[in-house]
Amino acid sequence: MIVRNIEEIKGSEREVTAENNNWISRRLLLKRDGVGFSLNDTIINEGTETYIWYKNHVEAVYCIEGEGEVELVDDNKVYNITPGTLYVLNKHEKHLLRAKKRMRLVCVFNPPLVGREVHQEDGSYPLIE
Repeated sequence: MIVRNIEEIKGSEREVTAENNNWISRRLLLKRDGVGFSLNDTIINEGTETYIWYKNHVEAVYCIEGEGEVELVDDNKVYNITPGTLYVLNKHEKHLLRAKKRMRLVCVFNPPLVGREVHQEDGSYPLIE
């Protein structure tokens, strides 16, 4: 059984901050935990916009705090994100994530992240075996 508390993650190697300080991701479960997916507690800072394209991963996101929106790049469709909203990038959609108010998100990735991933220039996380 795996038991972790978010306080253990803060300040550890499992806490990753975007180079532009748009977000901070606390990686509760990683590939090395052997459960087949990774789980992050992620803070998106108010007033930020992040271009994302998870071409190597499927991501499910559940909002538990804050307010923002996701805009799909290919068709400019915008989805409001508030507490209780789930969105899944099941077709590897290119998107813009905007935080109107500081957001706290629970994010699940498949395949699982290994730990220190940050967005590459094309908006993706690298696929690390």
